[in-house]
Amino acid sequence: MDTGFVNSILRANFFPPKDMWFTPFPINYYYFGHLVTAVLTKLSNLPSNVTFNLMIATLCSFTFVASFSIGVNLAYSLRPKLHVIRHTLYAVPAGLLVAFLVTFSGNLHTLYTLFKPYTGDPVPPWQLAFSPGSFPNGYWYPNATRFIYHTIHEFPAYSFIVSDLHGHLTDVPFVLLTIAILLSVFKNLDFEHSLKITNFKLKIPLIGFLLAVMYMTNAWDGFIYFLLAALVVIIIFFKQKPKGYILNSTYFILSILIGFFIFSLPFSLTFKPFVSGIGVICAPKFLTGIGHLGPFLFEAGNCQRSPLYQLGVLYGFFYIWVVAFLIFLFHKPSAIRHKLLASDIFVLLLIFISTVLIIIPEFFYIKDIYATYYRANTMFKLVYESFIMLSISSGYIIIRIITGVKKLFAVCCVLFAIPLVFFVSIYPVFGVNSYYDSLKTYHGLDGTNYLKALYPTDYQAILWINAHIKNQPVIAEAVGDAYTDFARESANTGLPTLLGWPTHEWLWRGTYDIPSPRIAEVKTFYETQDLQTAKNILQKYNVAYVFVGDLERQKYPALSEEKFKSLGQIIYQNGNTRIYKIFEFKKSL
Repeated sequence: MDTGFVNSILRANFFPPKDMWFTPFPINYYYFGHLVTAVLTKLSNLPSNVTFNLMIATLCSFTFVASFSIGVNLAYSLRPKLHVIRHTLYAVPAGLLVAFLVTFSGNLHTLYTLFKPYTGDPVPPWQLAFSPGSFPNGYWYPNATRFIYHTIHEFPAYSFIVSDLHGHLTDVPFVLLTIAILLSVFKNLDFEHSLKITNFKLKIPLIGFLLAVMYMTNAWDGFIYFLLAALVVIIIFFKQKPKGYILNSTYFILSILIGFFIFSLPFSLTFKPFVSGIGVICAPKFLTGIGHLGPFLFEAGNCQRSPLYQLGVLYGFFYIWVVAFLIFLFHKPSAIRHKLLASDIFVLLLIFISTVLIIIPEFFYIKDIYATYYRANTMFKLVYESFIMLSISSGYIIIRIITGVKKLFAVCCVLFAIPLVFFVSIYPVFGVNSYYDSLKTYHGLDGTNYLKALYPTDYQAILWINAHIKNQPVIAEAVGDAYTDFARESANTGLPTLLGWPTHEWLWRGTYDIPSPRIAEVKTFYETQDLQTAKNILQKYNVAYVFVGDLERQKYPALSEEKFKSLGQIIYQNGNTRIYKIFEFKKSL
């Protein structure tokens, strides 16, 4: 899917780009991250099957460096009177720890490496046999992202391991940049009021622009970080207490919101959200009879809540440090032992928003096409950002506490932190070794090498198409299920086809009734022996090329290829793989 979006954008002569899996409609997805990948592909003059992998590495690098910068700037205010060299001894470890936690860490699900592996649904660790002698007990790394029943709760390390160029990953650098800019505003809290407000005014258009970019890349993020920006504005004006601060804070928040709408308008004009309502978890019975009330849905049977032990496994590492931080700051009932720094307040903000995002899927979900996994996307999009913000917070908190207590307590804190950090840090070891077969074989940067091994003649046809067919004429190919090798031609060339992965189009179009008729039409087109029937389908979808390869023959055993010779001519042939260029026909009136 992601490859197809990038390739379609590379071929596009206008925007929005064409949906390569549903001609002639445009992409109805958050494609700005794919646009960034396409632009970098153009600038590098490299093929997209190489830049796909380079983009994953680039995103990983940006994530680490940006997180490091945020960590350093958070910790730099801990000892403002120290000499710059000694100051660096506090800031750099904080930066490295934050960068590592955001980019490479997992969660405490790796504790299950100490127990005999469970089969089927997850069970509490106390119900498993403790078996540290056989560590790691065949630990399966995806379980850390599917631990809560029928949900998804991924994090950046998992996305990098599986090379997931979806919007939630391509947006991470923009997310971190936004956090960094808001932090830079917060660091001026102790400055002169007029200087700070002027400084903030200059950043309003940039914040609005970044929120728009996040919305166009991963829509949920635009709203999440608008909330963070709004809270930053409110706290800044509350801290300074200028005359009319409520009116002023409202003005700045509206300015950011207006900028967000203006910058995202070109995208929003053609984008149709997939959301069909806000579902209520465990709705009361008397409301399920109503069905819906405004945007709220009350669906009977949708009553899944996360067991506390599972939430503890996923987020326990972070909240151990959150509790320690609160005790550190407010351990005296009548007074604050440690003066609150601007960085402390900012981290408390990140913790607050992250906690809200984790709680929301326990009470509400955004309604989409997935019935059984009805809260999966809601949890996925929200807690992905929680993981990032809590990782930043935890890295800062660890250094904050160590540098703020007496030496004996600092040593105890370090000894306490080591095993916790160890268990979240070993996650990439299991993920990388499993997904990449312990890095035993190097496959190169070409992301289509798998096709070269599985379907060598189809692979060569893809290369030929990219070299000889310009613009975006429609190509017919077989329809197949999601996450299979079907739709390989359209995805790897950017040429639109009649229908790619039906489930994805179902999600993007909001109803299965829109893509489903094409499944039968494509089957009829390939198998019919009636020339006029095939010709009608060609004309209906303005098909310019027909692809007949290994998967077409596999999908349609009754494939009738002879008719294509009457409807067009062979322009490419390699073994059993052929491409037909269709003659131009005048549409009947």
